[in-house]
Amino acid sequence: MKRSLILLCGLCLQTFSSFSQTCSKTGEYNFKPFRTPVCLEVADKRADSILSLMTLDEKIEMIGGHNSFFTKGYEKYNIPAFYFSDATQGVHIRKNLDNSTEKSTAFPCPLALTATWNPALAGNYAKSIGEECRANNVAVLLGPGLNIYRVSQNGRNFEFFGEDPFLVARMVENYVVGMQSTGTITTLKHFLCNNTDFHRRRTNSVVDERAIHEIYLPGFKAGVDAGALSVMTSYNQVNGQWAGQSDYVINQLLKKELGFKGFVMTDWWSVYDPEKTIKSGQDLEMPGGGNPGDPQFQEMGDTYLLTNAARLVKEGKVTEAEINAMVKNIMRGFIAMGLYDRPVQDKSYLSKYPEHEKVALQTAREGIVLLRNEKNILPLSDKAKKNILVVGKYVENIARGLGSAEVLGYDNITMIDALRAEFGPKVVYAKTPTDEQIKAASFVVVSVGTSDSEGWDRPFELPAESNALVENVAKQNSNMVVVVNTGGGVKMTDWNNKVPAIIYAWYGGQNGYTALAEVLSGKTNPSGKLPISIEKKFEDSPGADYIPAGMSLYTGWQGDYIAPKIPVFDINYKEGIFVGYRWYESKKIEPLYPFGFGLSYTTFEYSNLHVSSPEINKTEGVTVEFDLKNTGKKGGAEVAQLYVQELNSSVERPVKELKSFAKIELQPGETKKVTLHLKSNDFSYWDVKSHGWVVETGNYNLLLGSASNNIKQSGKVTIK
Repeated sequence: MKRSLILLCGLCLQTFSSFSQTCSKTGEYNFKPFRTPVCLEVADKRADSILSLMTLDEKIEMIGGHNSFFTKGYEKYNIPAFYFSDATQGVHIRKNLDNSTEKSTAFPCPLALTATWNPALAGNYAKSIGEECRANNVAVLLGPGLNIYRVSQNGRNFEFFGEDPFLVARMVENYVVGMQSTGTITTLKHFLCNNTDFHRRRTNSVVDERAIHEIYLPGFKAGVDAGALSVMTSYNQVNGQWAGQSDYVINQLLKKELGFKGFVMTDWWSVYDPEKTIKSGQDLEMPGGGNPGDPQFQEMGDTYLLTNAARLVKEGKVTEAEINAMVKNIMRGFIAMGLYDRPVQDKSYLSKYPEHEKVALQTAREGIVLLRNEKNILPLSDKAKKNILVVGKYVENIARGLGSAEVLGYDNITMIDALRAEFGPKVVYAKTPTDEQIKAASFVVVSVGTSDSEGWDRPFELPAESNALVENVAKQNSNMVVVVNTGGGVKMTDWNNKVPAIIYAWYGGQNGYTALAEVLSGKTNPSGKLPISIEKKFEDSPGADYIPAGMSLYTGWQGDYIAPKIPVFDINYKEGIFVGYRWYESKKIEPLYPFGFGLSYTTFEYSNLHVSSPEINKTEGVTVEFDLKNTGKKGGAEVAQLYVQELNSSVERPVKELKSFAKIELQPGETKKVTLHLKSNDFSYWDVKSHGWVVETGNYNLLLGSASNNIKQSGKVTIK
């Protein structure tokens, strides 16, 4: 029977090595969704045949996790027990659970990946991680995380892809295809509106329908359309219902509107009503039992599916058919990926680790953002290289995000080692530099940053000692650069104009400091662009009032636990669709550094913009062509960004919205004609009256630039 079912798939079959997303040299974007090795129709039939043999108790064992990070396996039904592993930026090693995982590459954080504005690289990045999953017996990666960057203090921003839904979508769809091309299942998380880790289990995200559809759903839709086979719900409530047991969140938004056909899982210990959980469209409760180590969880009582589902069926509150649907959804994903017919583990992928290191390094190279470079102090001159003093944090240890996304890496290259490898032994690190040392240096590298983590949010302000160090060095030596190691925006306003150069290095992974050294020397020309806006002060941001009166930021996991003394509190998304640059532009608030901004060691010229048609109808798209020239003396890459602006809209809309982009490499003096495409839905907004997307007739500006605040060329199109 197995042979005949597979033959029925016909054209559904494909090999895992088929990943090949590309951004052409002219900027045209080619994307192909992932197709499962076994088509879903055949997977359904096989799941049904297995279900027909199972008892109710056996089925119930399938809808809850086992041993913290595994699903239930049944040898008699040829159902393996599958291991789920964190996280988006590499394979998180849990020695107590997975003895086969000895090492995994630490890649730059996803926010750094997004700063590359290179969707094809996102695919290669994820493909590399997927290959390490296969090498280490990981069936499901618990990523990508793709919650929108709403507040800079969110401790998990480093795990996600920034503030703009269009940019997030383009990166995530390539991540999904890259990962699943290896035979590893991706998990889109955390669904939905989980945009802070401040008491994340006690928050109710109050979000309007339009903001949900225009801002918080597009990344998930792109991942679903790309073929993702798993989705994880979030800890928070959405408009008064826990996301993991919400019929609106799962059945309505995810399964009906987005058309998701894979399996849905809870985040760990995040649902409280087993009846609602079963009826919501949820498929798998993780981890299935136990507690995360705090006695306060015991006060919840027994709410697990594994221990309550049989009772609920007996009482007539849920049906066996509902249990069957959950089990079938879980089976479908694994069968479609071929995981019932081949081993998860393939140790031949261990030979690919050197290639993965190269992908990590290239990601760091392209993701580093040069924010400030007064008088072209960078790259370093021969004179500046003679005596380099390095001071501050993260010089002898790797800056990284913490929590379930932490990846320790191997053969880690510290900042001091990378700088000495690039510039020689005259690079000196001083833990407590004297003024004399600072003055005597030909150049000073000041390293600052944050230690972001799942479980809590961190202040927008840098530690006081870091700010004092920057200010002191700036007074003593004008030849300096500030290197910022972080997973999101930080306050730099007090010293921004006092320092000649600032580099945003993010969390660069195990060899990211090699990329930093190359940028300082000029071996690598920086091309990264901000996937976030960095505000001057936190009070300027759209979600600045998200912490209730009388409460304050904390550090450590205690604040993440469910404590009866902390009632559920609302986080009101009063800004609606105006997140990130949409907010700053609509409110006429100037950020310190705008979305899409990043400097280069060369210069670019935009010219000859041409719109394919001055008039189109509501169902048509349009093509924008222009010339891009490298007018400097060094080869480099520019990210051209195309924004759409509706004039005289009947509803309030952002000043402009990113709807296309391309990263173009050019040699000195070289010119290329770049082509960008807009589809009909790139002109649309979500209409709350019709509960659907609407394209209005009227006039639109097409704004082309190097950053959201730096428009170089413009065109017009009228929709009839």
